[in-house]
Amino acid sequence: MLKIYNSLTRKVEEFKPMNPPNVGMYTCGPTVYDFAHIGNFRTYLLSDILLRTLEANKFSVKHVMNITDVGHLTGDNAGDADAGEDRMEKAASKERKSAWDVAKFYEQAFVKDFERLNLIKPSLMPRATDHIKEQIELIQKLEKKGYTYQTSDGVYFNTSKFKAYGKLSNLDEIKEGARVEVNLEKKNPRDFALWKLSPSVTSEQTQRHMEWDSPWGKGFPGWHIECSAMSMKYLGESFDIHVGGMDLKSTHHPNEIAQSEAVTGKTFVNYWVHGAFVLVDNKRMSKSLGNNYKVEDIIKNGFDPLALRYLYLQTHYRQEMNFTWEALEASHKALERLREAVGRLDQSEAVSAPSQRLGVSGRDFEQKFLSAINDDLNMPQALAVISELLRSDNPTSFKAQSLIKFDKVLGLNLWDAPIKAEEAEIPENVQKLVAEREELRKQKRFHLADQLRNKIKKLGYETKDIEDGETEVKSLK
Repeated sequence: MLKIYNSLTRKVEEFKPMNPPNVGMYTCGPTVYDFAHIGNFRTYLLSDILLRTLEANKFSVKHVMNITDVGHLTGDNAGDADAGEDRMEKAASKERKSAWDVAKFYEQAFVKDFERLNLIKPSLMPRATDHIKEQIELIQKLEKKGYTYQTSDGVYFNTSKFKAYGKLSNLDEIKEGARVEVNLEKKNPRDFALWKLSPSVTSEQTQRHMEWDSPWGKGFPGWHIECSAMSMKYLGESFDIHVGGMDLKSTHHPNEIAQSEAVTGKTFVNYWVHGAFVLVDNKRMSKSLGNNYKVEDIIKNGFDPLALRYLYLQTHYRQEMNFTWEALEASHKALERLREAVGRLDQSEAVSAPSQRLGVSGRDFEQKFLSAINDDLNMPQALAVISELLRSDNPTSFKAQSLIKFDKVLGLNLWDAPIKAEEAEIPENVQKLVAEREELRKQKRFHLADQLRNKIKKLGYETKDIEDGETEVKSLK
């Protein structure tokens, strides 16, 4: 029996789908203006583990994950998702590309990283820009029911008209940010944009790359409306599970609930599942600190990306996780040891071994594993069961047979050879130190050259002197 923490009721509940064995699940996907970072991917791993656990319980899952390629404004960082610049337009200006090209590039990069972490591709990955018609139609329905009003910059949802507003989080969490200019045209501070009108183009402004005609004027959809429009199109007016990061619990998801239930009069989603944040060296991730690491950074530092997956699994999804390079190194080694242990088992014998050969103690391990994952996705406990199984005196055929089942949930590809890290790019600052060291060696100033060698080593790289005064450099990680 699968039990999961439901953010809506604030308790762990037995999972009961509306139409068993079928399950509808929606995950808030990436805004494709930049590379997704390791904090984002912890949420996507949560969806992946939940999907695999549902399948282990014999459910058939239709999983939809959106691609946000318009409408997500920079003001979201400051507490008001209706303020600031569109992230796609800002990235387009910075990179001197069209917003469409930016979206295509980062969506492809996201899918590549998704595969690197062995995440199961969702049943559907619809884009916001492909569903403008559905979003406009949804806003029109809200307008007809009296939930909207128009200002000089767009169409807004009137939260005072929806009596259950804020039931997912609480009204104290849903407020305008203190660091942005308050929109005086809003009837209520918590009201949110459904459709934003394009600004008039002046000498200081350029025309938007992404804008569409609508009954209210040329513009683009608000960030929240896309998820309601696409989830209801593909999963129905009511469905089972909605997954997202903890950052979406206070505003984005309450707004989804409000606009969806205002239209249908039905419960939008039965189970809301939120993953906790990732810290780096006990600090919040940010571009300014340079610690918003990407999957590409994991690979460039010589690590198998599945070592990151293994690291995620060691912390329960509702607990904050602290990422350090030392922790990743330990995870990398632990995964290697696990693969070595698994490699000594006879997988072919496991496939042919009849189930009746399994002893009672053997069945206990499979039951323990299922109980762990069914206990609100307790993956640390599931990993502990694997360690216990490998130390047991059960026949290798059973160990292999069980681990094949377990790995369908873990997704660690335990029988595969480790994914080889792509050729690591040596950072520019390290390359510069290597060149300076080579010059010192040519001048026979070996003491100073050794000092630079030590400095390079502290940066995580090892130098090896080869013929003709040249130097070979490799990562120590």
